[in-house]
Amino acid sequence: MADLAGKRIWIAGHAGLAGSALVRALRTSDIELICIGRSALDLRDQSAVAAWMDHAAPDMIVVAAAKVGGIAANMAAPADFMSDNLAIAHNIIIMQHGAA
Repeated sequence: MADLAGKRIWIAGHAGLAGSALVRALRTSDIELICIGRSALDLRDQSAVAAWMDHAAPDMIVVAAAKVGGIAANMAAPADFMSDNLAIAHNIIIMQHGAA
């Protein structure tokens, strides 16, 4: 595993099930955790993600973010969930590589 000491790590989706477990596990490490809630940053908004990432400048990103709603909600609107989750992943990945 890479040496993470001194790194700024953004846990996208830090409040969710997987993200919160990662935050708990990494809090004991010598790293700077970066967390921002969905009310402050809409990960589906590419320009907002680009601006925030330019400002925050994380060294590493863990994508644990997703739109979730449970079985009934997913069955009722599967395309909406897929579209939002693809946009979230795409915006984070594309901005990590500096493209717009």
